[in-house]
Amino acid sequence: MAAYSQQEVQERLAGLPGWQADGDSIRRVYTFNDFIDAIGFVTRVALLAQAADHHPDIDIRYNRVSLVLSTHSEGGVTEKDFALATAIDARL
Repeated sequence: MAAYSQQEVQERLAGLPGWQADGDSIRRVYTFNDFIDAIGFVTRVALLAQAADHHPDIDIRYNRVSLVLSTHSEGGVTEKDFALATAIDARL
């Protein structure tokens, strides 16, 4: 699975509100009411990621969760990243 070009990434991001390009990755920050809601979200993401065998970088700051997706083996963003981002957003 080849990495998308920067132009392809931008085109695909048009269908994923809140996600943005970040170098060789895509990123989104989610804000929740409190820490417990943020951790619950991270748990749901972990289950999706494990099922997809594709794991995001996760940063938790109280009620804010940052997710970064990249297919490191391909050196950039691939369909795997967009599929997981779509699945995550569907479970909000």
